[in-house]
Amino acid sequence: MDQMDRKILTILQENARTPLKQIAEQVFLSSPAVSARIERLEAAGIITGYQAQLSCAALGYQIKAFINLEVEPSRKPEFYPYIESVPNVMECDCVTGDYSMLIKVAFRTTQELDQFINHLQHFGRTRTQIVFSTAVEHRGVSAAEE
Repeated sequence: MDQMDRKILTILQENARTPLKQIAEQVFLSSPAVSARIERLEAAGIITGYQAQLSCAALGYQIKAFINLEVEPSRKPEFYPYIESVPNVMECDCVTGDYSMLIKVAFRTTQELDQFINHLQHFGRTRTQIVFSTAVEHRGVSAAEE
């Protein structure tokens, strides 16, 4: 991966719908060359997909929260399929520390969040933080060389 690939990745992270022609103009390559580079980055697993960023609030999901969950290793085979099936779960990471899982969720009401937490507590102890505001929205990783 060279500097040109990194620039293409930066452009795509800012807007994955940027036309090839516009990317080509910004990186001083032809559209076919940019297309070939993008295909190579996809094949290498560097680009894993494309998605639209949605506004939770505009869709009625007023409650965003982070839930820490302590799951015993023996319960993980049961927990993973469950957590993957819940559409309100935006992200679930296995982490270090007192809790083994960090779960990012969005719900329409605190009552829905409470019901979800009650179900989660079948897997272990929880600690919940409700988000008041977000200083930095989801963004991509830096593709620039350090």
